[in-house]
Amino acid sequence: QVQLVESGGDYVQAGGSLRLSCTASGTIFSANAMAWYRQGPGKQRELVAGTTGGRTTLTNYADSVKGRFTISRDNAKRTVYLQMNNLKPEDTAVYYCAAHRSTVALGDPDYWGQGTQVTVSS
Repeated sequence: QVQLVESGGDYVQAGGSLRLSCTASGTIFSANAMAWYRQGPGKQRELVAGTTGGRTTLTNYADSVKGRFTISRDNAKRTVYLQMNNLKPEDTAVYYCAAHRSTVALGDPDYWGQGTQVTVSS
């Protein structure tokens, strides 16, 4: 059974930083594409950042977070991170960690974490 456990969500002022963590169990991990999604109040869930699995790691970002957020992974710790800098009130959302069975993201993720709340005050 695959489990994804997020942590790091918090209340922060605009301009501040947070680092989210997601630790996986029950999966190969290094071979799995991983991603962070978010769902803000009254909004649909959206992809924030993704990283491929395998030997060569590629990343992609939503336009709204490029230059501010960084996704990274530590395969030895089975953990993927989302470093969020220069946070804005519009970044307020529940952030979800997601995993694909495949090395690259093909369609919707196969596994989801429970979510962690990030609130950014103006």
